[in-house]
Amino acid sequence: MTATIKMTADDITAFLTNEFPQINMASGTYVVDEVAHLAATLRLNANEHHLRPGGTISGPAMMTLADLAMYVALLGAIGPVALAVTTSLNINFLRKPSPGALLAHCRLIKLGKRLAVGDIALRSEGSDALVAHATATYAIPTENNVVL
Repeated sequence: MTATIKMTADDITAFLTNEFPQINMASGTYVVDEVAHLAATLRLNANEHHLRPGGTISGPAMMTLADLAMYVALLGAIGPVALAVTTSLNINFLRKPSPGALLAHCRLIKLGKRLAVGDIALRSEGSDALVAHATATYAIPTENNVVL
């Protein structure tokens, strides 16, 4: 079975720009670095809006990045499905991120007809140490009969 990607990084960026303008992909804050078979890597170029007192990236900003990484990995696998939605997101904050960009790598560990489950690792750019680890589940609208 050949691995197929239904949407590229550029396709997904255009889709998110059109369907979810609140993310403001054009600002360069969130960048889809890579889309692979059942996986995606995103970048958060954090600015002052993402920081909490003390200068670290806030938990809500990290949760947004994790959720967006899961959505991008899912879009790469099933195509442009705007109505796929988060049903659960669990995150463990492990250490303070270093200043600079934060990377999220998501891999889909289950892709079914109605649900997808992903594992998301967040790291400061240039570091192997996990900043946070998340798992997420997305509901897929029933008209998309996707099976691995």
